[in-house]
Amino acid sequence: MTTTDDAPIPRALAAWRGAERLFDRAFGAQANPLRQLGALAFLAFWLLALSGIWLFAVFDTSASGAYESIAALSRSPWSPGGMMRSLHRYAADAFVVFTAVHLLREAMLGRWRWFRRFSWWTGAALLPLIAVSAVGGFWLHWDKLGQFSAIATAEWLDMLPILSNPFARNFLGAGMVSDRLFSLFIFVHVGVPLLLLFGLWFHIQRISHAGVFPARALTIGTVTMLLVLGVLLPVTGQGAADLAEVPAVLSVDWFMLLVHPLMYETSGGVAWALALGGWGALMLLPFLPAPRRREPVAVVDPANCNGCRRCFVDCPYAAITMTAHPSGRPGRQLAVVDPDLCASCGICAGSCPSATPFRSHADLPTGIDMPQLPVGVLRRRLREGLEAMAAPRRLVVFSCEQGADATPLAGADTLVLPLICTGQLPPSFVEYALRDGAEGVVVASCRETGCAFRLGARWTAERLAGLREPHLRKSVSAERVRLVQTDAGEAAQLVDAVRAMRESLPQIKENPEPEAKIYYG
Repeated sequence: MTTTDDAPIPRALAAWRGAERLFDRAFGAQANPLRQLGALAFLAFWLLALSGIWLFAVFDTSASGAYESIAALSRSPWSPGGMMRSLHRYAADAFVVFTAVHLLREAMLGRWRWFRRFSWWTGAALLPLIAVSAVGGFWLHWDKLGQFSAIATAEWLDMLPILSNPFARNFLGAGMVSDRLFSLFIFVHVGVPLLLLFGLWFHIQRISHAGVFPARALTIGTVTMLLVLGVLLPVTGQGAADLAEVPAVLSVDWFMLLVHPLMYETSGGVAWALALGGWGALMLLPFLPAPRRREPVAVVDPANCNGCRRCFVDCPYAAITMTAHPSGRPGRQLAVVDPDLCASCGICAGSCPSATPFRSHADLPTGIDMPQLPVGVLRRRLREGLEAMAAPRRLVVFSCEQGADATPLAGADTLVLPLICTGQLPPSFVEYALRDGAEGVVVASCRETGCAFRLGARWTAERLAGLREPHLRKSVSAERVRLVQTDAGEAAQLVDAVRAMRESLPQIKENPEPEAKIYYG
C-alpha cells in the first residue's frame, strides 16, 4: 500500500519532497517545519488564545473606547502589552499560513479518502470558522483597516438573500456603529474561536497520540521568531475609524484579508464563487473514485489474542477497541478492528507479542495480522531466502514500502523483505534473521516525522531500542542491527547505509562493545 500513489500532482509532490529534504539538511528532520505543519498550526492557535486573553483583559468593549484601548498598547510596542498585541497578530498570520500549507501538503499526498476521510472533512469544515475568526479580529480594533474590512464584509454578505435588511446600512454614517453592534463584533471574534477549538478537538478524535505541539526545538524557534518579528516590526494601528470619510491608503494583511481586494478587483459574485466553489470541492474530494482498490484491513484471531492491549495502544488511527473475549474468561479481552478506520498499515501486527523467537511452529499464528502479508508468510520468506543464499556476510534488509526504495539492494548476499510499514515488523524477527544465518540486519524505515502512517517509524525505533513492548532482547548483538531512517526518494542514502553496515561486519569480533546505530541519511 503506497499512499503517495494517490497524489494528483506528482511533479508538485516531487518538488515538495525535495523541499522537505532541503529543510532536513538545514534544520534536521526532527525540527523540520514542513513535516510538522499540523502541530505548528496548533501552536499558533495556543499563542492566539494566550495573547487574546491578555488583550481582552485590557480591551474596552465599547465602540467609542475600543480603538484607544488598543492604540495605547501601540505607544509602547516593546512593553508586555505591546508585545502581546504584535504576537497576537503575527500568530494569526502564522495560523492561517500553517493551516493552508498543511492542507496543501495533505492534498498532494492524496490523504482525503478511506480511513483519512473523517480527518479531511473535519479539517475542511474548519476553514469557514478560521476565515470568520481572522476577519472579525480586525473589526475589534476599529481603526481604518477594521472599518474597511467591516464595510467590505457587509457589502459581500448583502449579496446573499439571507438578511431582511442590508447589513451595510450599519455603516452609512458617523455614529452608526453602536455598542450593540460592537457586541456582535466581539461575539464573532470570541465566540467563533471557541467553536474552532471544539472543531480542532473533533478533528483529531480519530488520531491516536495526536501532536498538538511540534518538537521542542521547533516550538522554541517558532515562538522566538514571532517575538522577534514583534520587536523589529511592531504592529500599530492605521488611525481611528471614521465613517464620514473613505480611507485612501491602507496596509492590508494579505494573509487574512485577501477576500476584500479580490472582491473589489473582480466582483462579489466571483469572490463568492471562488470561496464556496473551492470549499465545496474540498468537501467533495473523498467522493472521487479511488485509482485502486483499498488494501485489506487487519484481522484478529480470537484463539491467539490474549487481550494484552498493545495493538490498541499502538494503532495510529484509533481503529482498534477492546471488548470482552468470547471465551468468557473473567478479565480477558479481545481486540476488535473497525474496518472504516483501519489504515492497513500492519503496525498492530508488529505490536502483537505472539510472534516470539521461542515459537517453532511451521506456521506462526498471531493475535492480529494483515491478510496481504501475514507474519507467518514473512517468517517463511525470511527462512527460505536465507537458505537460498550461499554468500558470506549475508544481510537481511526489512524495508518500508513507503520509504526509500530498497529493491536495488537485493542480490546474492542481501535479502530484501518489503513491509507495508516497518511498524509491522515484530522485533523478534531480527533475532530470527540472525539465528537463521544472517550476519547483519538492517531495518529501513521512513523518518519519524515523515512516516506515511504517522507512528510506524517511531514505534519501530522504540522497539529496537528496548523502550517499547514488544522490544528487541538485549542478548541480540547491537553491532549486527542497524536502523536506517530514509524517506521516499532517498534510495542513495539507504544504499550508503547498507554498504556501511556491510563494511562494519568484519570488525564486529574485534570490537564487541555494543553500540546502537541509527542512521538518518
